[in-house]
Amino acid sequence: MKLTILLCLILVVLTRGSSGLLGPPERSYKILMLLPVATKSHGNVFFPLAEALADRGHEIVMLTNFPKSSKHPNITEITHDLPYFKFENIDMFGAASNVMNIFTKLSFVAREMYHVPAVKELYQRRKEFDLMVVNAMFNEVAYPFVHNVSFITLFTSARNHRVSAVLGNVLNPAYVPFMDNFHFPASVWQRLLNTVHHISYPFYWRIWSIVPTVQKEISAQFPELPPLLDLERNMSLTLINGHFSTDIPLPLLPSQVEVGGMHCRPASPLPQDLESWIIGAGSAGVVYFSLGSVARGTSVPVKYRDFLIEAFRRLPQRVLWKHEEELENLPDNVMINKWLPQQDILAHHNVKVFISHCGFLSLQEAIYHATPLLALPIYSDQPRNAKLMRDAGLGLMLVWEELTVDLIVDALTDIINDPKYKENVIRKSVRMRDQATSPRERAVFWTEYVIRHRGAPQLRSPAAQLSWVEFLMLDVLLLLLLALSLLLFILHRIFRIVTAILFSGDGRKKKSD
Repeated sequence: MKLTILLCLILVVLTRGSSGLLGPPERSYKILMLLPVATKSHGNVFFPLAEALADRGHEIVMLTNFPKSSKHPNITEITHDLPYFKFENIDMFGAASNVMNIFTKLSFVAREMYHVPAVKELYQRRKEFDLMVVNAMFNEVAYPFVHNVSFITLFTSARNHRVSAVLGNVLNPAYVPFMDNFHFPASVWQRLLNTVHHISYPFYWRIWSIVPTVQKEISAQFPELPPLLDLERNMSLTLINGHFSTDIPLPLLPSQVEVGGMHCRPASPLPQDLESWIIGAGSAGVVYFSLGSVARGTSVPVKYRDFLIEAFRRLPQRVLWKHEEELENLPDNVMINKWLPQQDILAHHNVKVFISHCGFLSLQEAIYHATPLLALPIYSDQPRNAKLMRDAGLGLMLVWEELTVDLIVDALTDIINDPKYKENVIRKSVRMRDQATSPRERAVFWTEYVIRHRGAPQLRSPAAQLSWVEFLMLDVLLLLLLALSLLLFILHRIFRIVTAILFSGDGRKKKSD
């Protein structure tokens, strides 16, 4: 009964939908998107915006580090083709314990990128563009492009403490998690550690290590440019790939716009052979397994891969596995393919569980299409995403180091047989879809808004121009402390004088007696 009611709710949201509220643009704009350091999943956030803008007649140029993929006539992709950050060649299981060391290579990108002829020519043309859209993660190397031009950022995850602070909105570590094991309400110890992480990571990235090495390389090539972090302060707006319906609600400035789930879309029909295979699973259904676009199945350690194969062998369900190479000794109920239409699969009524690394885009797609999850996070934000998912009752989470065949089978059986997981994810899906305008429409509107208003200075908070001393009112607190100290000093002196007068008078009276 509960499930029927929830399905009715999601149908109401779907049929109501989001009407097209965007008027025609005043003219065709030229927009440059800069993501020279990015994973393919970052591109999956940028392309929906790029294509939506291109559909409105705007000319889009994208600077990336991955192969061209768009066929839209209004989108031009330029790949710098440097060997660094070819994420498909990185063993994510090996990198999980040493992620920060990977980003020390950013200085190599800064040193070499502006010598690539295509990038050099694009940089010389930068004043031709009406707006630049910069990937907010790891892309300080692109900041020379934004000198004296309007730009916004697009953050591919749910929240960015660093960019939020740059805009003048310092997120409160009392309730905004940075670390994986932060739960609300949090203990004093958790809030202390969370505060340390809020402060230490930006300090390490921006002041101590990464940005200074990038700055050194950029300054050697562009000595006349202001510091990179000063250029960053001129950002007009940031688009955030999150939404309060799927993450924790945050106090946001007008210059922070949530567009989470921009890449999510209604399902398309599956290829006939895939549709037949999924339907052929019968009432037992199908388990879908994918580690996303970065963590390749071939990088899974053999021990864990064997656990998964043996667990799948024991299941009554069929298993659809995104894997780049053929595997030996696969049970008959498992089909592998190097590429699969993930959203179309997740939307299928006979798909019961999504085994996922819990990357943020995959998590959003699972919620959008109302599919329960079994999370196997590897690195970065994935453990945090997985714990939020588990705490919301959308599925279960396992840790690779603790994996056993029984654990996998028991977790999948629990998720499939207990209706609460499906009910919870449907409820979450209803909330995610119930919006006045679509995330893509909001992203397009605010992108064009910044262009129409020549950088939209009206969006910028005065807090962004304050130093940390001014923002935290340390100077005011110091003055108040000095004033209090002076008041206490004066009161103390008055007390001593009054006491001296009183006691000296008593002494003279006793002598006269």
